Amino acid sequence: MNKSAICFTKRGAEVIRRINEAAREKGMRQVSAYVMSEDGDVPDGYVQVKGTLREWAGERFADGDCIICVGAAGIAVRAIAGCVSDKLNDPPVIVIDDGGSFVIPVLSGHAGGADRIAATIAGLIGAVPVITTSTDVNGAFAADVFAAENNLRIINREGIKKVSSKAIEGKSITLSIKDYPPSDPVDVMVADETDREYSLLLAPKKYVIGIGLKKGKTCGEIDEFVSGVLKDADIDVSDVYAACTIDIKENERGLKDFCSKYRLPLITFDAPLLNKAPGSFDPSDFVREVTGTDNVCERAAMLGSDGGEMIVRKTKGEGLTCAVARRRRYL
Repeated sequence: MNKSAICFTKRGAEVIRRINEAAREKGMRQVSAYVMSEDGDVPDGYVQVKGTLREWAGERFADGDCIICVGAAGIAVRAIAGCVSDKLNDPPVIVIDDGGSFVIPVLSGHAGGADRIAATIAGLIGAVPVITTSTDVNGAFAADVFAAENNLRIINREGIKKVSSKAIEGKSITLSIKDYPPSDPVDVMVADETDREYSLLLAPKKYVIGIGLKKGKTCGEIDEFVSGVLKDADIDVSDVYAACTIDIKENERGLKDFCSKYRLPLITFDAPLLNKAPGSFDPSDFVREVTGTDNVCERAAMLGSDGGEMIVRKTKGEGLTCAVARRRRYL
């Protein structure tokens, strides 16, 4: 996930520098550094924000970036106020004071991972993570964290509160899966469908998308194209398990940003393995010459689905191709 940090003072810029210096030493990805400076004093390596803070935050929100605001919590809250819409899809937002003493997740602590990211940042700079989510404070089971960590789709979101309330009270949480359902109602059921009683239903995600792309395609271009393919197939992106492609494209910034925006794992395969994918595919001599395999998107989708069923054959866009396969367990 991309992390964009913004500051307003020299002390704030120093906090971001400390984060990046510590991250670099540990071989971790650094945050993108931005500064709002009225006097034009911009430290090396920082990007000066030209528009308003709300405009900057809105752009980061749309891209699915983790927003790190080094300054007052009120500044961050006002900046994102017009963007907040959905606790399961909003990106994480974190506030750090100018002194670098406290790291506070203020939005999307569980689903977006803000609590986890805050703890990581605090560890890097020797700060105190200020965690306020009830399940974390009480050391209780968090259903939405469980869903995110296991790449499961939340079907009835109102069930999260029911399960969390019970967990916070110190009561045991029962969990079952479709093939081994109990006779009594359970708190959490993991199944694509069931006739058993439950409080919260979590479903394995059914689809994988295979993507082929020319070098330099942006996140916006990929997003518009793939979202259109999914919409035409009546598939919600929340039901996509992973994006798959050839290994030589794994460092394409646009593709990585697209996966980050939708919190999708990116699975890559080398050409020899793609060539062993079962099935018949729409071949391209040009693609074979460039990549070593005659079809990237369909072959990648088939391998990513563990030999499942092709739902959408190769669809062509401007420098992009996309295919969708249903994972084998759903056949």
